[in-house]
Amino acid sequence: MKTKIVASLVMALIMSSIQFAKGQEPKQIPKIGYLSGGSASTSAVRVDAFRQGLRQLGYIEGQSIAVELRYANGNLDRMPDLAAELIRLKVDVIVSGTEQGTRAAQQATKSTPIVLAASGDPVVSGFVASLARPGGNITGTTSATSSETTRKLVELIKETVPKLSYLAALSNPGNLSQRQVIKEIDEVAKALNLKFKAVELDRPADLENAFAVITNERPNGLIVLRSPIVAVNAKRITEFAEKNRLPAIYGDSQMVEGGGLMSYAPDLLDLDRRTAVYVDKILKGAKPGELSVEGPKKFDIVINLKAAQQIGLDIPPAVLKRADKVIKSSGEN
Repeated sequence: MKTKIVASLVMALIMSSIQFAKGQEPKQIPKIGYLSGGSASTSAVRVDAFRQGLRQLGYIEGQSIAVELRYANGNLDRMPDLAAELIRLKVDVIVSGTEQGTRAAQQATKSTPIVLAASGDPVVSGFVASLARPGGNITGTTSATSSETTRKLVELIKETVPKLSYLAALSNPGNLSQRQVIKEIDEVAKALNLKFKAVELDRPADLENAFAVITNERPNGLIVLRSPIVAVNAKRITEFAEKNRLPAIYGDSQMVEGGGLMSYAPDLLDLDRRTAVYVDKILKGAKPGELSVEGPKKFDIVINLKAAQQIGLDIPPAVLKRADKVIKSSGEN
């Protein structure tokens, strides 16, 4: 009799355990959607910096957080589809480093928080009411430069190329923030008595036409503003500048690491690491609209002497002295 009672009790415990287990949902970990305008290879360094920021905050990918990466591969027209895909995955936060990606995410959701990753000026782009009080569901970090920074950019290439008379700039007209920078470059160029032309690069297919315009116009200085299209075509752009012996200054130091002449740019990797802090705060309950947007803390000048030698340009000593990093040959600083 006792044996039957014990057996019944054991069976009851087993059945209740099974029912309890069935009623439990598997533990859900936060899911972050990451929208990149570039490719997996061109975005790798920056994505790694963001992941490093998450690790520094104690997150372990696959255990305490998941990151869903989506790449436009320079084709920014794909952004709406990629943003919609992330919303269907029910991500908790969307991280975006491009104006087009942020706009696509904004159109796809009014509730899911969107965190900017070293984006252009979010006020000019209409994403936030102000940097201090963004409002809405968007906040994060911005690489936006002030008019003073734009002036320094133009003055730096003028000082590097003393005979500079005609300046061109590769820019994405679909980016409202870059439109503002182009206006500022034009104003500084006029103040320095330089002829100026903005060359549009809105889609990857525009690159050959942009090269043709520059070849026909024959400027003796070039500014290359940062964009996913530029990143995906970095090698072609730096090789074009070298082939045409055209001094170029870039808005991303990675372009110089890859063979470009020089850059004057914010520390993008620092901004990417700081982007993770916003994700952490939002996951812990903070409202995006109440988190102020942070800008760059430092701008670096990087110069590639090998690239200068290949186009026959002597970098003035005063410019070299101000450089934060000088690349003398492949892998040598």
